[in-house]
Amino acid sequence: MVVCHDRQGRILVHRRAEQVPRFPGHYEVGVGGALGVGESYEQAASRELDEELGVSAAVRFRFKFLNRSGLSPHWLGVCDAVVPRAGMPNSNEVAWHGWLSESDLPRILREWTFTPDSPEILDRYFARRADGTSAQ
Repeated sequence: MVVCHDRQGRILVHRRAEQVPRFPGHYEVGVGGALGVGESYEQAASRELDEELGVSAAVRFRFKFLNRSGLSPHWLGVCDAVVPRAGMPNSNEVAWHGWLSESDLPRILREWTFTPDSPEILDRYFARRADGTSAQ
């Protein structure tokens, strides 16, 4: 999972396409997917940025946690990247995308239907950034 932000600190949020098998039409705070065999979190994150948003950006691993929301428990590696713009989002994956300020996110998370893991990802991401940690 990659939390994308621009140089102004806004977070990229997107709505999943209706044809995706998991959580179609839900909003999400990051782009991501499963690791390939032998792939690191950073490699998978870079690949997913290209596949879903059509961009290339330096990806930084931040932390991982046992995600128990939505699907069966699985490890979720969270990375971040400065992405100045979404290139050509893959319409099979992304139906809409937009930049939201951090101050708008708490309200938006309550009002829109997000994937079950999005609130926890953001909580952990902002908490680690606030205390300066990036370890697991």
